[in-house]
Amino acid sequence: MDKFMRAAIAEAKLGLAEGGIPIGSVLALDGEIVGRGHNRRVQNLSPILHAEMDCLENTGRLTAADSQRATIYTTLSPCDMCSGAILLYGIPKVVIGENRTFQGPEAYLRSRGVELVQLDDDECYRMMQDFIRAHPTLWNEDIGV
Repeated sequence: MDKFMRAAIAEAKLGLAEGGIPIGSVLALDGEIVGRGHNRRVQNLSPILHAEMDCLENTGRLTAADSQRATIYTTLSPCDMCSGAILLYGIPKVVIGENRTFQGPEAYLRSRGVELVQLDDDECYRMMQDFIRAHPTLWNEDIGV
């Protein structure tokens, strides 16, 4: 596993330690992490701070040219909202820790030219399964069920 997914997993663990949902994300550009975040819906009482949204917010403004060279790493398949942000900013590549727990609109992202790399990482999967067993209501709220 590369340093970027390890950083996304560290973000997920940080979110869990804060009492939130263990999903993390980082944005990489030119071999460096330029932004990082984790799901902060619980911590910030926010309806939109999924890991990818928090990561993009924490990255700050990038030029379109930079966004179009970036890769976003996320421990869980991005939902419709996060996928929309990926498309809006023209991020061409998404590396996904796992999508067994939840699968967002991956086919749609591919149809729009986004490269998806599915790692099927056991640590990402176990982290989500453990959380869902302990907090099923909170998980269902996060995915809109």
